[in-house]
Amino acid sequence: MGPPALTSADDPTFINANRTAQKCFEYTWDEFVGLPSRLSAAPGAQQSRDAFIRSVTRDGYAVGYRGVRIAKSGRRFWITDVTMWDLIDSQGNHHGQAALFPSWTDL
Repeated sequence: MGPPALTSADDPTFINANRTAQKCFEYTWDEFVGLPSRLSAAPGAQQSRDAFIRSVTRDGYAVGYRGVRIAKSGRRFWITDVTMWDLIDSQGNHHGQAALFPSWTDL
C-alpha cells in the first residue's frame, strides 16, 4: 500500500494571483492557479514559510513575514512585510488563506 494521498490542506494550491504576483513569479494565470504554494518558496525557505503558515492557521492571521521566493525561471527574490489571513465565509467555512506582500526585491 502506498503513502496516503495529499489533501488540499496538506498541499495547498494557489486559487488566485493578481497581475503583480504573476509578474513577480513569472507565471501566467493558467500556470499559477492550481500550482502548489510550496513551489513558490526556495528550498532553503520552506521551514520559515511553513512556520508562518502554521501561525496563520493558529491565529487566523499573521503580519511582518519576510522570505525568499523563487520565480518560474529560478530567479530568487525577497518578499517583505507579508500579511496573511484565513479566508472564512459568513457560515464559518474555511476556504484557504490569502496573502499580501507590498514589496519585493531581487536577490
